[in-house]
Amino acid sequence: MELLPKLSQNLLEILNDEEYYDITIEVGNDPYIKIFRAHMVILHYRSPYLRRILSTKNKKKNDDILTH
Repeated sequence: MELLPKLSQNLLEILNDEEYYDITIEVGNDPYIKIFRAHMVILHYRSPYLRRILSTKNKKKNDDILTH
């Protein structure tokens, strides 16, 4: 059962990693924009709504920033 705590720790490290994200989400309007860096695979499996948005048929790619 030692695997689950280690897996949980690894997941937290992945979520906090500023280097290996593959999607940027910008929220708000200039000059009040908040930027979130995320992992597409995690968003895809955690949210049916984001799964639809992130599908290739609905995605418009602009320098790795999701626009919708």
